[in-house]
Amino acid sequence: MTDPLNKTVLITGAAGGFGRQMVRQFRAAGAKLVLTDVSDDALRDAIEDAGSDLKASVVADLATEKGCSSIAEFCASRDAIPDILVNNAGIAVAGRTDHVPQDHWETLMQLNLLAPMRLCSLFIPAMIERGSGHIVNISSLAGWIGARGLSSYCASKFGLRGFGESLAYELKDTGVQVTNIYPSFSRTPILDSPQYGYDEPRVVPESLISEPADVVARVIKGVRRNRLHVFPDRHAPVIHYIARFIPWLVPMLDRRLDARSVEAGKRAG
Repeated sequence: MTDPLNKTVLITGAAGGFGRQMVRQFRAAGAKLVLTDVSDDALRDAIEDAGSDLKASVVADLATEKGCSSIAEFCASRDAIPDILVNNAGIAVAGRTDHVPQDHWETLMQLNLLAPMRLCSLFIPAMIERGSGHIVNISSLAGWIGARGLSSYCASKFGLRGFGESLAYELKDTGVQVTNIYPSFSRTPILDSPQYGYDEPRVVPESLISEPADVVARVIKGVRRNRLHVFPDRHAPVIHYIARFIPWLVPMLDRRLDARSVEAGKRAG
């Protein structure tokens, strides 16, 4: 069991939809918080949410190797090596691969996949030396199922899932735990990600969208129980089981989602 009480929790992407809820709910669980995001403006509200339980905050661009290194150096200088590292920062782009500008999907891969790998590489040695720690990777249901228009995003989340699984095996008996989270669509800024090459804009149907507060509550529950895999909303476990046991249904569901997203886009327009 990993109890957040009095633990130092580093949250990346602390200003985002999941990040803000993580700040509030880890604080409510008694954690001391280290927060990071890409700008002072982005961090301002998250810092306010953290209140007296803020241990430190740092601005860093995690889509760069230098940004990841700066966080590790900052934490070491403040005696704030995390007990729990939450790899939450991420972005998305939508559109067929050849329609999405290369620099956009390369940045996505740097932030969504390489940043968690870099941060783990930097912090795990101290966790192992201490004999305790917990890595939380915010993957996605898109880490289990490929979806049209989300090839780079799926690649990053498939990669993060595989990284987290392998890491859990590597860290067995070290005292360091790993938890991978696989939300479906949730009410975060990712829903408004850039779209490329579409004649009609895509909008996720309201009935498929979960609330970040509910997702994060299940994240913390999964951390407490040292669960490797957590499906934190009502759609995620259903689609996961379909992908595993009825895979021939997946292309049909993908076509249906695309059609519903086009219809929702028309109504929103």
